[in-house]
Amino acid sequence: MSNQKRQILSTDVTPNHYHLHLYNIDVRDFTYSGRVDIELDVHKETNIIELNSKELTYPDDDLGHVQQEDGHPIPITSLSTDSDTQTITLELSQKLKAGVPARLMLFFVGSMNPDMAGFYRSSYKNQSGAHEFMFSTQFEACDARRAFPCFDEPNHKATFTVSISAPEGYDVLSNMPVERRQEIAGNPGHVEYQFEKSPKMSTYLLAWAIGKFEYVETFTERKYNGGKPLPVRVYTTHGLKEQARLALETAAKVIDYYSEAFDIDYPLPKLDMIAVHDFASNAMEHWGLVTYRVTAVLFDEKTSDPAYKTRVVYVIAHELAHQWFGNLVTMDWWSELWLNEGFATWMGWLAVDRLYPEWDVWAQFVSEGYQTALGLDSLRASHPIEVPISNALEVDQIFDEISYLKGSSVIRMLSAELGLEPFLKGVSQYLKKHAYSNATTEDLWSALAEASGQDVSSFMSNWIKKIGFPVLTVAEEPGQISIKQSRFLVTGDVEAKEDETVWWTPLLFSEGSQQDVKELSAKTTTIDNVDTSFYKLNSGQSAFYRVNYPTERLKTLGQQKEKLSVADRIGIIADAGAMAAAGYGNTASVLGLLAEFKDETNYFVWSEIIAQLSKIRSVFSVASPEVQDGLRKISLSLVGPAVDKIGWEAVSNEDFLTAKLRVLLIDAAGKLGYEPVVKVVKERFHSYFHEGKLDAIPSALRSAIFGTAIAEGGADEFEAVFNEYKTTTSIDGKEICLAALGRTKHHKLQSTLTDIFLSSVVKPQDKRTPAVALAENPLARELLWNVIKARWTDVRQQLGGGIIFVLERFLKFTLSKMGTQQILDEVQEFFKDKDTAGYDRGIAVAVDFIRANVAWVKRDEGLVAEYLKTA
Repeated sequence: MSNQKRQILSTDVTPNHYHLHLYNIDVRDFTYSGRVDIELDVHKETNIIELNSKELTYPDDDLGHVQQEDGHPIPITSLSTDSDTQTITLELSQKLKAGVPARLMLFFVGSMNPDMAGFYRSSYKNQSGAHEFMFSTQFEACDARRAFPCFDEPNHKATFTVSISAPEGYDVLSNMPVERRQEIAGNPGHVEYQFEKSPKMSTYLLAWAIGKFEYVETFTERKYNGGKPLPVRVYTTHGLKEQARLALETAAKVIDYYSEAFDIDYPLPKLDMIAVHDFASNAMEHWGLVTYRVTAVLFDEKTSDPAYKTRVVYVIAHELAHQWFGNLVTMDWWSELWLNEGFATWMGWLAVDRLYPEWDVWAQFVSEGYQTALGLDSLRASHPIEVPISNALEVDQIFDEISYLKGSSVIRMLSAELGLEPFLKGVSQYLKKHAYSNATTEDLWSALAEASGQDVSSFMSNWIKKIGFPVLTVAEEPGQISIKQSRFLVTGDVEAKEDETVWWTPLLFSEGSQQDVKELSAKTTTIDNVDTSFYKLNSGQSAFYRVNYPTERLKTLGQQKEKLSVADRIGIIADAGAMAAAGYGNTASVLGLLAEFKDETNYFVWSEIIAQLSKIRSVFSVASPEVQDGLRKISLSLVGPAVDKIGWEAVSNEDFLTAKLRVLLIDAAGKLGYEPVVKVVKERFHSYFHEGKLDAIPSALRSAIFGTAIAEGGADEFEAVFNEYKTTTSIDGKEICLAALGRTKHHKLQSTLTDIFLSSVVKPQDKRTPAVALAENPLARELLWNVIKARWTDVRQQLGGGIIFVLERFLKFTLSKMGTQQILDEVQEFFKDKDTAGYDRGIAVAVDFIRANVAWVKRDEGLVAEYLKTA
């Protein structure tokens, strides 16, 4: 390879255009043949061509050849494979001349694998109940090489002409519209689809899909491509297309909004989206053919859980933002993945807020995305937003909360500082300048600086290039406060060498406490003339840091909550919880603060209250029975009255967030074993499963009722929900059932569930759902860990055999819930001699979380016990 830091291809020759033809597609044996002709630019005289290739074979009798100016073929004399670097090296019989275009022709054979990567197959049941397959692609980050030999790096952009010969009766889609469809002479029963030439793009954005599809269609309001509305379609397998109406409507509106916001029309002649039955993540932004997990694109107003509505709308907005930010302009290398994902996350929420302002999605972002990012970035095992990447195995692990959620949080902070209009103007300039090419973080900073007149790079550099974030510790004196910034670690043991970064931090005093000092760009500062009757830093939680207030100030803010916005109420609760976990504060103070919110009515604030109560109960589940019981009672003292007040039945004209609050409170009360809720749950569960009264459990309450019934019941309830899992036709039903099953308190049923999710009954894409539910169940954690150890070969193969990041996320999200020194020691010992390439970051994250949980209980158990005696 040509670069010691990055495993990248030689740049002696680079691609200009691909002619890709797939044929002999066998939908039973899952094999196919291919021919790729790559038009090359030759930059240096050479007889060697390097390409990326993985799990492809090449015929011995005809490797292919290269042609240059005189048209005579130059034979390929040898082809060598390196599985470690996922490359093939072609040696030619003579050297190519520099500066003269060339054309490489290669034949190859591949397979439609079951791994949710490359060109792969998805299984599903058709309308008759029979098993069928659809076939689609997932190339990001480095899996185009599994489908055809190519220059599989983001800065090797090229145009593509694709043709696919498929069996008659199958539909074929790709990035571009079909140019020609024709039967193949000499091969009856097969049809060739020739697609229009694509714009210049990276290999990971190429896509195609083959299956028996149907679609719904609409058109944008704006005019494109010479004054015509843009056609927008959502494809599904047969019987599902009517559940794509929400996605269809959303996509058309979002495309128009982004075209206006970026001042650049959507550049392709069509937008197709497709529901894929097996999908490792939520979606993938292929240009012109966006692929989705079914639960991220399909929604039925009658049968879907309303919580999925926000998910569908947001995921579509996120993926369509990529059509500009990522597809039109692509990061130069994977180390700058955040340029794609951080921006698309922020822009996605901006679009959802425009479409559904009543959803208050920025409060949701603060409650969910922002807090999740702060949580992961509070670990030593975190990484900078812009992180060095050397090879393909490392790429997948940075598709994480740092790239997506910290990246979007930092963009949100910057857009608030610059103002939305100048920020979007700078983004537009960036996109126009680098259209159809690659760009770096510094290119974005330059465009934003030009639009805003501010030196963006100087104050944003540390946010991108340094690990972690600051906690601002406040000390009060009469008429003034002092503020000190230091790196925040949830383990509470920051060393001096880890605390050298000085972050630019906007202070953002709450309204009514305006100060001359607007930002902190040193380790400490003192601010005079502060009205200490009321102040709060980080108004709106717009900046990426936590605040550690004096204990009395925290209590005062709880008492002054009516002066705080929804985001600010979420912020003080979340910050207080984090301070307790790290030892800056204590758990008793958090419980006291939460008691001030007993009359809260906002869904997102309640979501944070319940999250903190649940986390404390989860971490302290290893404490004494007296502490566990006391935490349950204090939680019920808040949740019980709230659920009694909101009740089970919706009132007329009830808004979306009130409906979500009802579900949240019923579910929380059920987890606490609140008898009035448990009683109703049992009645409705019986009516639904034993009396056939399907209206006894509305779709919005399935998750809460199934989960509570499982937790409070036994084998009968478990079996009923498991049968529901096997038979449900609801798009979200399987996820809901699997999560509910993990709440069982019975050891034997917990063991049964591990057998179920490690069997073929549960698809690889869904195996994490029941496992995380077991990990969140204090009575099941040790069993789950023992199963992971005992059946490691099964776990490794089923979750990491195809794409390793599925295993990485499984381990990260299950092991991080553990909380004993014994399990901490066992996890470190167990993985010590394993080859953890591709999931080592996930293990490190889990270990950090377990270590923090162990220290938290050791430090605070006595204080919590004392508080509970007087609470």
